[in-house]
Amino acid sequence: MILVSSCLAGLEVRYDGKHCLRDIIKRLVDENRAITACPELLGGLPIPRIPAEIIQGDGFDVLDGRAKVVDRLGKDVTDMYIKGAYETLKLVQKMKITTVVLKENSPSCGSSMIYNGEFSGKKVPGNGVTSALLKRNGIKVISDVELTELEELEELEEML
Repeated sequence: MILVSSCLAGLEVRYDGKHCLRDIIKRLVDENRAITACPELLGGLPIPRIPAEIIQGDGFDVLDGRAKVVDRLGKDVTDMYIKGAYETLKLVQKMKITTVVLKENSPSCGSSMIYNGEFSGKKVPGNGVTSALLKRNGIKVISDVELTELEELEELEEML
């Protein structure tokens, strides 16, 4: 069993109320080999919601109190992102999940790239808040970008 970002399974939970369906993820969910979660919803954020970015760091910095998550209108939403990360970790631990597939570039789920905090569309290396917390707790995180590079479901299963 793995956990996947809800938007990757076709659920319309992204900030804009849309999804980022990945057929391979949908297949795993349909076969009851994966469960879905959206850290931002678990943290109490609505659908749709104002886009947010991490300011002055990445998810590790947010967890350590050195950076914050702010929406495009300037509202500090850090607490909701941290809450969502911890709720996701609780779910992963309860289900004894060791691998998670998350949506790249997200302030929650990015596992190698996030937006730079200037709302300019520019991406920088870094982790989202949930990705950082899961990694700190020994959970393997795979991004949807890495996933799309896999051609066959069997290759994914070998990684898991």
